[in-house]
Amino acid sequence: MNEFSTRMSPRRPFIAGIGVITFSRLLILVGIAAAWSISGGASVTLADSPNRLPRQTPAEVGLAADSLSGIDELINQGIAEGKLPGAVVMIGHQGSIVFHQAYGQRQSQPEPLPMEPDTVFDLASLTKPIATATSIMRLIEAGEIGLDEPVGQHLPPFAANGKEAVTVSQLLLHVGGLIPDNAMADYQDGPQRSIENFLKVGLNYPPGTNFRYSDVGFQVLGELIRAKTGSDVAQYSQQHLFQPLGMTETTFLPDEPLRQRSATTQQREGRWMIGEVHDPRAYAMGGVAGHAGLFSTADDLAVYAQMMLNEGRLGEVSILAAETVRQMTADYEVPRGIRGLGWDKQSGYSSNRGKTMTSRAFGHGGFTGTAIWIDPGLDLFVIFLSNRVHPDGKGAVNPLAGAVGTVAADAVIAARAATANGAEANAKAKTVPSVRCGIDVLADQQFAPLAGRNVGLITNHTGIDRDGVPTRVVLHNAAEVNLVSLLSPEHGIAGKLDQPRIDDTIDPDTGLKVFSLYGQDRKPSADSLQGIDTLVFDIQDIGCRFYTYISTMGEAMRVASEAGLRFVVLDRPNPINGVDIGGPLLDAGSESFVGYHPIPVRHGMTVGEIAGMLRAELELDLDLAVIRCEGWERASFFERTGLTWVNPSPNMRNLNQALLYPGVGLLETTNLSVGRGTDTPFELIGAPWLDATSVAGDLMAAGVPGVIFIPTRFTPQSSKFAEQNCQGIQILITDREQLDPILTGLAIAATLVRRHPDDWETKAYNRLLGNRQLFDAVVRGDAVAELMILAGQDLEAFQARRQTFLLY
Repeated sequence: MNEFSTRMSPRRPFIAGIGVITFSRLLILVGIAAAWSISGGASVTLADSPNRLPRQTPAEVGLAADSLSGIDELINQGIAEGKLPGAVVMIGHQGSIVFHQAYGQRQSQPEPLPMEPDTVFDLASLTKPIATATSIMRLIEAGEIGLDEPVGQHLPPFAANGKEAVTVSQLLLHVGGLIPDNAMADYQDGPQRSIENFLKVGLNYPPGTNFRYSDVGFQVLGELIRAKTGSDVAQYSQQHLFQPLGMTETTFLPDEPLRQRSATTQQREGRWMIGEVHDPRAYAMGGVAGHAGLFSTADDLAVYAQMMLNEGRLGEVSILAAETVRQMTADYEVPRGIRGLGWDKQSGYSSNRGKTMTSRAFGHGGFTGTAIWIDPGLDLFVIFLSNRVHPDGKGAVNPLAGAVGTVAADAVIAARAATANGAEANAKAKTVPSVRCGIDVLADQQFAPLAGRNVGLITNHTGIDRDGVPTRVVLHNAAEVNLVSLLSPEHGIAGKLDQPRIDDTIDPDTGLKVFSLYGQDRKPSADSLQGIDTLVFDIQDIGCRFYTYISTMGEAMRVASEAGLRFVVLDRPNPINGVDIGGPLLDAGSESFVGYHPIPVRHGMTVGEIAGMLRAELELDLDLAVIRCEGWERASFFERTGLTWVNPSPNMRNLNQALLYPGVGLLETTNLSVGRGTDTPFELIGAPWLDATSVAGDLMAAGVPGVIFIPTRFTPQSSKFAEQNCQGIQILITDREQLDPILTGLAIAATLVRRHPDDWETKAYNRLLGNRQLFDAVVRGDAVAELMILAGQDLEAFQARRQTFLLY
């Protein structure tokens, strides 16, 4: 949690009285002497620690060589604008430090001193997660305390004044009912009396009902550590956290060598604070408190960050169990945000968080100008250390720290996208052709299932054999088959038309008449069935409910049932695999040509399997035969089939678009372009009214798996917003295995509702969604997690339904 500019009490010189000042100062000096004694009279140098992370260039860990170069300009501009005197920035990725740079000055007054990479910083509230919360989690792991146990059970004085039910977790989440800070007057009579005073503060609000960032809560947690271990937070964290990790430059009471390397903050009692805690309450308590007082360097913090990325381990050292780390950094909803146990995740205090970090990122900030963010989703940590309060307390670095984090996250995301694209290309290159579609199997069978039959073929340009010969030509040339007529679906026999009505035509390859099933009627007419005893269906579907080819098949099956015709499906693979399903089931009674049957948006079935389901569930009296594919595996995407991709419709131009279509396609009935009229339909959304930067930033912050969102501009040449300049968002698949297109589409919808409540027109959104309960939740502004629960609530039952009809 960053409190750079959100402290409830102003930072002012402590002037309570000479006696108290002298006592506090004496306690700090005594602590320094004790720390000196523990370390053998000298600071341990950087080289003495075995756990320092290795250094590599960005390129050596797969990042673009210049991907982090923008950080220099950001920091130097901030210094020029007076936001900070200097800073140290460190970035780690894949277990190595890939960026470490010092900027500006660690002191500008009374004489200038340069910032150095090993400068020691007053971490301020980074103390809370790194020292206090981590120590608490160790005690929870050891069974000394329970996360949901009342604090007063272990620290009886705290139970006073109505706080007997306040739990450990509530204090870690800042929802424990406590004020941000108690008055400085409570700290005038020495540390022990100060402790008594903050332990007995009353409730500010009913616990669990509000979120108020509270120093008092973490001061209490510091005393809980003392009550359970007999050691204060400084002693406990040093013994159980920092010393085992080799963090030799991390301490509450810096010794003289560390003080000499410390960044200067402000003046107090007529002297500059150098290696002396800035927080007035921690200072009054002798420099050790649960909310502030920790000092460290970028190198030491990198060790801690890597330990957290490693789920509690670094080398042979184990600090926390992996499950404890996951528990500590999980999402906990609090009023107006999401927190971790001791950590910030996404809240009103997160302006120092990189906008494009994933939802797994956790971090914190400190009043003096410090921040650390750790993102397991990107295997990344970003450390930003400054003394922004020097010399006059007027600096401001929240957005700057966040901008640095964004640069770092963007670099990793771009590298992953490049790697994913390269891996997909390599996989395609290595594919061994193996799948034989229904038409190939039929030919192998010497067309026996159609021998002597008078056939009407429902097909388009996607109906081809392994050699690329159209099925209509194959059947026309087969002596065993009498091909009487052709029938074509939406987009016509050649798949090139994108219009609301298509007329009959003549096929130039066979000379046969092509009856349109996307004209005045969308089912075979009596005229089209003249002289036919068998209807054959051979069209490539893309695995999405509202793609109309399965509706064409369903209508033809009904007619065939009524007319006593045989119906044969030449099956083809589901290009987006036959395992994954998603999205809401179509509401009963909402059937239409873009929602033919109650199945999910992403159904995970082939057209042959759907034909079996339709015959059974629509109770059709139909002689149905499915000529199965050979060699297709359900989990395979299209590139593993060895088949040639043919655009199944004018705007479905590659597999990525087919993968995104079940989620992005849902949006096109609204006043949002989904990229029609551009080179990348369904990989692009936009509108003249869209705030692309904000929407893309929100989506990146949400951590939608398997995709990234990049703000852009485009001008559609046709379709919606033709010739109008649109702000847009490019949707780039980075991990196909993690991608959930329904989640992607619902996350976009939820963000549009939040960002553009008056601009985005949702009235037609349910046309393709087909589920009133989910539609109402989207319009109402429900959280994405709630939307996904609604989207998935009937999928288990559907899995059971479809099992009977699966052929592979």
